[in-house]
Amino acid sequence: MSWVRIQLNDGSSIPSVAYGTGRLGNVDSVVGWVKQAISAGFIHIDTAQGYKNEEETGKGIRESGLAREDFYITTKFSGRDELSIPEAFEQSIKKLGVGYVDLYLIHHPRYAKPDIPSAWMQMEKLKEGGLTKNIGVSNFDVDELQAILDVAKIKPAANQIQVQPYNYAAQTPVIEFGNKHGIVTEGYSPLLSVRAYPGGPVDQPVKEIATRLGCTPEQVLMGWAKSKGIVVITSSRDKERVDAFFAAGDVALTAEDNATIDKAGKRGERWWRACVKAQTVLPYYGSEYDDGGPSA
Repeated sequence: MSWVRIQLNDGSSIPSVAYGTGRLGNVDSVVGWVKQAISAGFIHIDTAQGYKNEEETGKGIRESGLAREDFYITTKFSGRDELSIPEAFEQSIKKLGVGYVDLYLIHHPRYAKPDIPSAWMQMEKLKEGGLTKNIGVSNFDVDELQAILDVAKIKPAANQIQVQPYNYAAQTPVIEFGNKHGIVTEGYSPLLSVRAYPGGPVDQPVKEIATRLGCTPEQVLMGWAKSKGIVVITSSRDKERVDAFFAAGDVALTAEDNATIDKAGKRGERWWRACVKAQTVLPYYGSEYDDGGPSA
């Protein structure tokens, strides 16, 4: 089964896989990497004010030869340059070279100034003005989502968070809260367990499933993330990996496969958190880790 679209709470839909530009930097090569991803089949492109590569990302989209309406573009307000949400949004669409975006997110609760309700009202005005088709958030927990729902005229369409086997159990409450209120979860870093933190309990079952299915461990984890009904965000600079990540839409895991990975992830959560705590510089910021870490 290939990648499908997921319905949002306004009746529109979002592609269930996205190419993230969060760790690509702001070098000229981003243009080619975005075009490479589009050639592989990615039509949902995820960027942000904070990535400082909206201009390169937009150029890659335009140079692909596809029409604007063929793409789903997400960008984010990252609280940079002392710009307000409306000012940052205007700058973002200029850099992207588009008249609108499909999804605009508050990148993190700490950027919701002066407070979450006030920031959300600014987001609602952008949607009401037709400048973005949908609005949402990133890295929000249950209490922070509730703070929006308490005042919202327009519910968040999505909440983008890290989703990988070692933190899935911890993220389940916010995912379920989103499901209850019609807020789609977008998950970044699905491959973190095998790319950035090898050697944990998840490795063996993922490798065994990959051998049985005749695919790569990375494709197994993409299939695992897809099984959660979330939008899966991935990235790489390497053409073969990008092609393989998109092809993972056809990888079909069984319910038992998914449960095995869930169990191994939960068993290794403390191990993974200890690894994170012990590192001064997290390895997933290194270029050798394709999709090893957050695009957020």
